[in-house]
Amino acid sequence: MRSALCLVAALAAPPAWAQVPPPPAADIPVVVATGEATVKRAPDRAWVTIAAESRARSPREAQRANAEAMSAVLEKLKGAGLAGDAIQTSSYDLQPEFDYTDGKQTLRGYVARNAVEARVDDLQKLGSVLDLAVGAGATSIRGVRFDLRNRAEAEQEALRRAVEDARARANAAAAGAGMKVERVIRIEESGRPGVNPPPRPMPAMRAEMMQVSTPVEPGELEITASVTLTAAIR
Repeated sequence: MRSALCLVAALAAPPAWAQVPPPPAADIPVVVATGEATVKRAPDRAWVTIAAESRARSPREAQRANAEAMSAVLEKLKGAGLAGDAIQTSSYDLQPEFDYTDGKQTLRGYVARNAVEARVDDLQKLGSVLDLAVGAGATSIRGVRFDLRNRAEAEQEALRRAVEDARARANAAAAGAGMKVERVIRIEESGRPGVNPPPRPMPAMRAEMMQVSTPVEPGELEITASVTLTAAIR
């Protein structure tokens, strides 16, 4: 019976490799330091919202005119080399429009709006893509924003540098107290790495504003990360 009980106890115990190490004792001195880092990258991708707006006396006519306009725009976008999965409808609406005279409401007609979000992976083509869209019948362009295809790599680089910065600060703080870092106990990421400042969108442009080739300046993106590091010192 004693052997059986010992066996049960052994089976119930968690394996040694699965045990979580106990937290440091309260009397162990620690240093807490924060670290920050910024990684700069030239953007290599852009997103832009392209819309077509059509008006007519009846909803069916407005819808038909808008479908023709947007079909022409999409044809031009795909002809410019944008893949099918790089274009996605972002909004569509059909609404009546009214005139108001002496407090009376009079139906003027109907307006149909269709907007797509397009991804441009070759920034050298962005200006010509905008020009082609307007030439094909787009009536407004808005929300141009720049991004990175491999954002994860830039975020990880920023995070690695932030940890290095925190470790250096911890070492300096410990040295100032005549001690040194023995081991790192905990590293906490302060939020997710991101763009700082956010990409500045280009102002919305209407067709009548785009009479010449559209210049595009993507600038540079800054990916930031911050961490809090806790280390035991002696």
